[in-house]
Amino acid sequence: MGRLVVVSNRVPSSSDRQQPAGGLAVALQDALSHGEALWFGWSGQQIAEAEASNRKPSEETVDNVTYATIDLTHAEFDGFYQKYSNGILWPLCHYRAGLMDYSRKDREVYLTVNHLFAQQLRPLLRPDDIIWVHDYHLFPLGQALRDVGITNPIGFFLHIPFPPWSLMKALPGAERLMHSLESYDVIGLQTEDDARNMNDGLEQCGVQTRGQVFPIGIDPASFAAQAKACEDDFDVQRLQQSLRGRPLVIGVDRLDYSKGIPERFHGYEAFLKRFPEHKGKVMYLQIAPVSRGTVEEYRRLKQDLDETAGRINGMYGDFDWTPIRYITHPVPRHLLAGFYRLADVALVTPLRDGMNLVAKEYVAAQDEEDPGVLILSHFAGAAPEMEDALLVNPHDADEIADALHKALTMTQSERQERWERLKPDVWRVTAGSWARDFIEQLVRVERG
Repeated sequence: MGRLVVVSNRVPSSSDRQQPAGGLAVALQDALSHGEALWFGWSGQQIAEAEASNRKPSEETVDNVTYATIDLTHAEFDGFYQKYSNGILWPLCHYRAGLMDYSRKDREVYLTVNHLFAQQLRPLLRPDDIIWVHDYHLFPLGQALRDVGITNPIGFFLHIPFPPWSLMKALPGAERLMHSLESYDVIGLQTEDDARNMNDGLEQCGVQTRGQVFPIGIDPASFAAQAKACEDDFDVQRLQQSLRGRPLVIGVDRLDYSKGIPERFHGYEAFLKRFPEHKGKVMYLQIAPVSRGTVEEYRRLKQDLDETAGRINGMYGDFDWTPIRYITHPVPRHLLAGFYRLADVALVTPLRDGMNLVAKEYVAAQDEEDPGVLILSHFAGAAPEMEDALLVNPHDADEIADALHKALTMTQSERQERWERLKPDVWRVTAGSWARDFIEQLVRVERG
């Protein structure tokens, strides 16, 4: 095997290259640690149109990994990233076609940037490299690489859901996108549902390539150790002292309409209304860092959450108790591990999610002698392998309320039994096994 070449929309920042803080960098940490590797993508910087003709990849090597990045123009960033990737593909893949704001111009910019990636990556490639492309921003990159003469094995992994063809075909040019997937030698998705949806679409378009299931995981042993080590952290202790003996319910999500946070707030409100014995005796901390704050849908979502949290706190709170603690700035990963271990309940209720690693992190972080309870949406990709969580429909506020009451009144023995049944799958399917299984299959590819 030659180098592993990872291609993603965004390359980790300099601060994340030595000690990854989350996302794809953490998931790929093990895979990138074996032998020489190259990671290629956007730098996160925007340049003027006049500078575009002279751009070349900027390279930095950290240990065994070379990070190669290119800048995008303001127009490329807007059309490729903001409007098409996140304004069209993201809502569509999360079953929210009504939020699409389609423009043929944006589609052309999306395709142009994928060809730019191919052209800029080509000189950096070696004949024995294997190439692993990641996520919806780069659906057509495999075809773009073939168009510039690349014959290396190329794999593609989709980290988000893939919708049924009946929904996917609402995208203008959907058949062209499906045909571009034929250039990949291996295609990976998170769940059986996602693979079935993609394969049905490929079949409808006469494409032979088949999507396969490669569920992603975390590094549970490392996360568990981090959670335990953070028990005595100053900020974890500060949170614990502020609870004054009350149980803690925690939610951790990027602020996005796919995460079901408004529905979760309504479920918590129903819980306070239907089970008044918990009023003043439980604390709910929702951490929701703002993302894509310049996009109108996300601005409206934040305004809705601000208003809902304020209304619930005003209606149910007291002079010495605030029902919802709601923060929209990031919390460092090590602190999250400590917060998870402290929390009695985790609310993980996305409306649709590729996998959702928060659910797995919460299980890994628990004290086996006194574990908390995971409340999980049926629509999280993790749900089929985590059936011993309290599974809920996030659209049903009363179902969330019932689950919260059950979790907070559950006996220690039942909590332990549920955690013991959840633990094996979290330890079995890890970030390392996910990457290893995918790469092993890609290595076996022989192209004529």
